[in-house]
Amino acid sequence: MNSTQYQMIFCIVNAGFAQSVMESAKKAGARGGTILRARGTANPEAEEFFNITIQPDKEILLIIVPTEIRDQVMHKIYEDAGLAEESQGIAFSLPVTHAVGLH
Repeated sequence: MNSTQYQMIFCIVNAGFAQSVMESAKKAGARGGTILRARGTANPEAEEFFNITIQPDKEILLIIVPTEIRDQVMHKIYEDAGLAEESQGIAFSLPVTHAVGLH
């Protein structure tokens, strides 16, 4: 059983797709998030392994959600922005053990 109250979902997508991914996360219960601009450094082996072309310009969404809705938010992100989509998104979560400012 997970004892943390919140989870941080990290979602990395091609540039230009973060806002639509955030809208998907909100439909699944997320309240909001933070978008960061980034640049990927993938090598040709990663592109071959995933069978995709990796664009260097990325956006990273940071979304804190209650643990009980993490799976539904991640599933919605996967449906709308997974590796098979143009956004070529990947998402993962980590437990938030300490936070302030959350209601």
